Amino acid sequence: MKQKVLLMGRSGSGKTSMRSIIFANYVAQDTSRLGATMEVEHSNVRFLGDLVLNLWDCGGQENFMNNYFESQRGHIFRGVKVLIYVFDLDSNDHRQEVKYFKDCIQALSENSADAQIFALLHKMDLVPEGKQASTRDEYEKEVRTIANPFSVECFATSIWDETLYRAWSTIVHQLIPNSQRIETMLEQFRSVCEAEEVVLFESATFLVISQAASTSHPDVHRFEKISNIVKQFKLSCAKSQAQCDEMVVRNASFTAFVHRFTSNTYVMVVTTDKAILPTATAVNIGIAKAHFEKTLSATGATAESSA
Repeated sequence: MKQKVLLMGRSGSGKTSMRSIIFANYVAQDTSRLGATMEVEHSNVRFLGDLVLNLWDCGGQENFMNNYFESQRGHIFRGVKVLIYVFDLDSNDHRQEVKYFKDCIQALSENSADAQIFALLHKMDLVPEGKQASTRDEYEKEVRTIANPFSVECFATSIWDETLYRAWSTIVHQLIPNSQRIETMLEQFRSVCEAEEVVLFESATFLVISQAASTSHPDVHRFEKISNIVKQFKLSCAKSQAQCDEMVVRNASFTAFVHRFTSNTYVMVVTTDKAILPTATAVNIGIAKAHFEKTLSATGATAESSA
């Protein structure tokens, strides 16, 4: 089942850079050599089971944007599941950005009234630290007013930290139709393993799909930090023609197991009880694979039946 995702924003807002980091294993330093997107670039990203993200990266040059809202209006905005609109916080023409966003909302209301909308307040790293909170609040208020009656979720993002992964993980999580079932299964699995936390990652992007924990954690960006670490380790392995199927990180406080889990996922299991043998955790992971494979492979079918 394909889910149409529009990625829109003015030219230079950072759309192609973030797409390349999330889906093409770029690192932030390498995005400077990317060229501007011309018209619309289509890519199909198989995520879980038969769930495919049909990503439309729409070039943001003025003539392209005008075409999207005029001659290509129905083609672009019909059948949209998600609109991700990228606001450039470093832009010197805020009025034009707002105008384009208003045009997107109007076009969606005519063609895809049930679409979900996410606004990425991008390049937050270029906003002085003392003004970041107020800048975010001002943008969120304006964006939500414009988007009404659509609801919109806003994220402050940067390619230089974990915020970009957090935003995209949240977006993708909401596209998974049986996410509640997956969360329930993860909590049951965590309980059986007597683990403090279990996290499920998509294998290609290492975006967080779901998690279960016995206690809250003070670091809200820990999943994204782990994603970055493991993803870079996988890339290093690939360069030496090695494959990363599992890794174990252990210190005096915890043991973390990262294993290839199903055909589309990795799982991380974190334990703190030294009485729990690593082999027992590995056996539990192996036993759980078949159950999760069945549920995750049904994702696309569930999405199609609910469409």
